[in-house]
Amino acid sequence: MAIALQTVKPHPNPKVALEQYTIPADLAADILFTACYIHNDVRGKRVLDLGTGTGRLALGASILRAGYVVGVDVDASSIEQAAIAAKSLRVHVDFVHGMVDTIHGPVDTVLMNPPFGTKKRHADIEFLKTALKVGRTVYSIHKSSTREFLERWLQKRGFNVERLLVAEMEIPHQFSFHRKRRQTVSVDAIRITRRRSCSEIRPYIVA
Repeated sequence: MAIALQTVKPHPNPKVALEQYTIPADLAADILFTACYIHNDVRGKRVLDLGTGTGRLALGASILRAGYVVGVDVDASSIEQAAIAAKSLRVHVDFVHGMVDTIHGPVDTVLMNPPFGTKKRHADIEFLKTALKVGRTVYSIHKSSTREFLERWLQKRGFNVERLLVAEMEIPHQFSFHRKRRQTVSVDAIRITRRRSCSEIRPYIVA
């Protein structure tokens, strides 16, 4: 899996405001295998990759035989790159160019590598709000330094949080303000499930 996802190119023209950092192939593979084989949240399921970028999580879910996969991103160039990768890997994913809040549920599983919220305060929370509204189970990546805040935020709203792994995510030198050729950021991969009924979730629509 990691080898296949490594062939998927990173963001062709990353934008500072969107905090576009491509998820490392090995981290994506670890999350996908955990979601699929430990929690049964991928195979045969409806899967959404929110802020898909060039599609590594979405493509991996399709490789693992998800029932249906859609990847959504506001950046058209990244969506185009993801579509090219899908053809190369011979998998099917519906890639949609649009804002994350254009998605309505339900889906079985949301996979996402959201912005850290460094450039736009609480951008990660905005992604979480949409993911939790449409998904029964959410897998997400966040800076370890925000762990206590996020756990309190989620638990207060009736969600269970399981920390799957802590990893060092490598950030390449891609913006002018980067001072090092490469740097690492400690991140948590988490699994979120709801404690309350999800009967109110509406049919799946892409607006």
